Amino acid sequence: MVAPVRQKTLASLCALLVMAGCGAPHNSSGGIDVVAAENFWGSIAAQLGGDRVNVRSIITSPATDPHDYEPTAGDARAMAGAQLSIVNGIGYDGWASRLLASDGSGNQVELNVGDLLDLPDGANPHQWYSPAAVDRVIDAIVAGYDKVDPSGSGYYAARKQRFLSVSLARYDSLRAEIRARFAGVPVGYSESIFQPLGESLGLRLLTPYGFAKATAEGSEVSAADKEATEEQVRDHRVDVWVLNSQNVTPEVQQVTAIARAERIPVATITETLAPATASFEQWQVAELERLLAALHRATGR
Repeated sequence: MVAPVRQKTLASLCALLVMAGCGAPHNSSGGIDVVAAENFWGSIAAQLGGDRVNVRSIITSPATDPHDYEPTAGDARAMAGAQLSIVNGIGYDGWASRLLASDGSGNQVELNVGDLLDLPDGANPHQWYSPAAVDRVIDAIVAGYDKVDPSGSGYYAARKQRFLSVSLARYDSLRAEIRARFAGVPVGYSESIFQPLGESLGLRLLTPYGFAKATAEGSEVSAADKEATEEQVRDHRVDVWVLNSQNVTPEVQQVTAIARAERIPVATITETLAPATASFEQWQVAELERLLAALHRATGR
């Protein structure tokens, strides 16, 4: 769900940090102060850190677009005072990366997901939809905790093991079931957030990537991609249409209307936690269950 990124000058970001007070003390509760630019990473960080961390996520509302978010002085203060900061990178939340660069204190552990995955700006930024990327981020968060709080390393290791084996159990089992039952099923999708997950599930993603990428970036969909996407749905070359319900452009609305008219099941996903109070795994499990049901309706398997 993307509008063009608004460019902030370095000077204005620095001014936010000055207003915020770069030397702000850490949370009085005594835990590690963690700031995540987005709540999908923040949810994971909170579960891995337990009662030894204080996690604040900046983007928490499904109505907020991380791409063109305007940080407040409070955001700058939180980012400057964090002992561990987590930003998505890959051109997704440039405002957060610039806040970190403007701080200049060098006293915090910074986790940039794009850098971790060696993905440049222009690559698909929606890596929280990639199970393999999520695994790597989990490892990196725990490594960050160990660096900031070495005495808690055993605690963090235990939290990680529980998160992987218990919290993500249903997430893992649903993905395994979908791969086993529906690998190769042709699927259309409204934007590129679904690509990493769809590929990991073994689904055959037929929508022209130009359509999905343009929708995600808020740019104009080419006439050729629009026509091809509509024809795929109208001709039943896709069995399921996956819709990001937080970003329904006119082009997406038209394809979705065709899918419903043709009685092609529509499975909805969202870009950020929905509801905002859900955990990462609750959110992903609900989406996977909707996708599984749609695939079953479409194929009878």
